[in-house]
Amino acid sequence: MNCIHSTVIKKISIDKDVPRSRKSTITLVAAPSPPNVKLVVTKKLKRDELRDNMKEIFLNTNATPIRSKAGKGYACCFCADQFPEPSDLKKHTIKDHDERSKANFMNGVPFNDLYVKLDITDLKCACGLKLQSIEDLVKHLEVKHDKFMHTNFVKHVVPFKFNDVLRCAVCMTEFNHFKLLMEHMNVHFRNHVCEVCGAGFVKRKTLTAHCHRHEKGSYPCKVCAKVFNSRVGKMEHERAIHVYGNRRNKCGYCGEKFKDYTKKNDHEVKVHGVKPLVLKCNVCEKVYDNQRSLTVHSKTHVVQWK
Repeated sequence: MNCIHSTVIKKISIDKDVPRSRKSTITLVAAPSPPNVKLVVTKKLKRDELRDNMKEIFLNTNATPIRSKAGKGYACCFCADQFPEPSDLKKHTIKDHDERSKANFMNGVPFNDLYVKLDITDLKCACGLKLQSIEDLVKHLEVKHDKFMHTNFVKHVVPFKFNDVLRCAVCMTEFNHFKLLMEHMNVHFRNHVCEVCGAGFVKRKTLTAHCHRHEKGSYPCKVCAKVFNSRVGKMEHERAIHVYGNRRNKCGYCGEKFKDYTKKNDHEVKVHGVKPLVLKCNVCEKVYDNQRSLTVHSKTHVVQWK
């Protein structure tokens, strides 16, 4: 294998018919590799190491990856199927995807998105031992099963536990939505840090979007006459006021679009038989079927009780 950063030196004599005393020699030195080559190679190695580790985890435990949470529900990393409940996704992944498909995990994933959302609910090794965390799992595979695991990969694996309520697998904080839980995980996995305010993020893509908040200027709305002092403010305005057909308000079953996400949820429950959304107040016994009502309740009542 040729080393990318090696320097090639070759001496060439010119004018072979010229007397030796007048011959000259030219030394050719290969140009150094571009500065970003080393970075690309490093990221590829990290991706390959993460993929190797995940393969060992998939083949030896019941831990399963989550591609995203949208549309019908939790999306499989190995096919296009989606499931309303994470437990259904786990059963599907273990039963319907073999070693070959799991070995191809993360093929084609961009270098900047080196992270995995991993469901470790009721985590068990193939030997039957119950485990509590990714760290415990890695240590067990290395010590008890002599599996080779690359170091320093855990920070790229974001764990989730799905039980009766949606809780952070690190600090046990309770959440009503997977999206809110995912945003919370930025607190624990500061893989990319904003140089302006110090905020940390799991993904570089999220950091890039966040950095736009620090950019100030004049950003006119593409539809109306309003002008905003930040690109983020303009984009949020356009989505909220002028764009109704976004994915958040699109039925994951039939594709019908709604102006309000609560109407979309109501449509999926009544037309497609989706399990109704039940959001519990963290302080009292109140329950709601949409985030907006819960937020209003929290602002008007919970604050008064503190």
